[in-house]
Amino acid sequence: MQTHNKQTVLVVDDRADVRMSARFVLEDNQYQILEAESPTMAKELIKQNQVDVILLDMNYSRDTTSGEEGLGFLAWLAKADLGIPAIAMTAWSNVELAVKAMQLGAGDFIEKPWKNQRLLQVIAQQLTVTGLKKQNQKLQQRLDNVQAPQEAYQWRSACMHELMSQIDSVANTDVTLLLTGDNGTGKSQLATYIHAQSNYAQGPLIAVNMGAISETLFESEMFGHTKGAFTDAKSNRVGRFELAKNGSLFLDEIANIPLSQQAKLLRVLESGEYEVLGSSKTQFTQIRLICASNGNFKELIAKELFREDLYYRVNTIELRVPSLKERQADIVALAEHFIDIYCKKYRKTPISLRADAAADLQDYHWPGNIRELSHVMERAVLLCRSTELSACDLNINGLKTKPSDDEQLPMLTLEEAERRLITQALNKVDQHIPKAAGLLGITKSSLYRRLEKYADLQK
Repeated sequence: MQTHNKQTVLVVDDRADVRMSARFVLEDNQYQILEAESPTMAKELIKQNQVDVILLDMNYSRDTTSGEEGLGFLAWLAKADLGIPAIAMTAWSNVELAVKAMQLGAGDFIEKPWKNQRLLQVIAQQLTVTGLKKQNQKLQQRLDNVQAPQEAYQWRSACMHELMSQIDSVANTDVTLLLTGDNGTGKSQLATYIHAQSNYAQGPLIAVNMGAISETLFESEMFGHTKGAFTDAKSNRVGRFELAKNGSLFLDEIANIPLSQQAKLLRVLESGEYEVLGSSKTQFTQIRLICASNGNFKELIAKELFREDLYYRVNTIELRVPSLKERQADIVALAEHFIDIYCKKYRKTPISLRADAAADLQDYHWPGNIRELSHVMERAVLLCRSTELSACDLNINGLKTKPSDDEQLPMLTLEEAERRLITQALNKVDQHIPKAAGLLGITKSSLYRRLEKYADLQK
């Protein structure tokens, strides 16, 4: 198997002197050469090697004028849909044969004996056209991965400042990152940020929801397939690893990969090697890998649902993304951020957030995290009939579940109840005393006096 970076020309001709002449010219111009004395031999070489362009004689010993053997090979090449351009050549000035060759998919036609400059020009043109076709196919498939950019939001909570600091320290390295945390916490947005700060920022960011790929389509989606590789493979498909080459590959919900496919992913992560489904040629990838999951890997590994060696491969550095409830200082500010985004999106006049709405936002438990907050604010903006958004517009009271034990106040002494209320208020605002006083309905100095009284509450 070839591992070089030179472009390869396959010369198919039954005359050794013709093949030798082509070799001298092309090797002097930095091409790699493969030789075949018949179309049958050429097919075998194509199956085993990376071929970039074919220089095809149309007439062989069986038939020196009609070009039927050459035409038969072109028909086979078109049906195989390998994306390899062919240049037809013949010693006979036969316009009809040239037309037939072009109709069967030949990219160009050249007569023997050729002029070296003309030969090199035709080969270069075919390689350029083929390169553009492949690039267009990749760009078309990448469109499925493009997400509309969102305006930047500056985090305010201490836990997010700590996380962003950790991300900034490793974003421009090649280390594999695993983002863990609940659904809807913004792992995809963080992956986009990591890519933008990385050494691969000039390349593509290809995102894959591993939970949405069925076991039967895993290899096709990740590594690509050739036409005819399986029943429904009606054309070639570029896999995600090739799409992400020289860029970042984001594997979301990686814990959902079927166990039967995990060894295949492990191999490419360890060696950088893989094969397109339906081809025996080894491909090489160069990517920055970012993974995300809300799964419990220890439990999955114990149940033999996730390979331990794959887990260690994808979590060189593991970063936990906090839930929205842990980012109390961000809830109202993030809601206002979403209001601005959706007002612009739906061309509505600016809307402000009323105090009662802000209180409901702070009090809600947000099981769906940032994703849920975004949906709530989008709905509220669409339904709001004034320039102020109220608690009624949010309509989240009906979503509130029964408070947990630590949110209830059973029969306690006044001192015990006061201690618990102060603790809850401080936790809601990341220990910000003036804000906690506002939540409790007392002055800042009154809260300070109570904190002095309950000295153990101060951290």
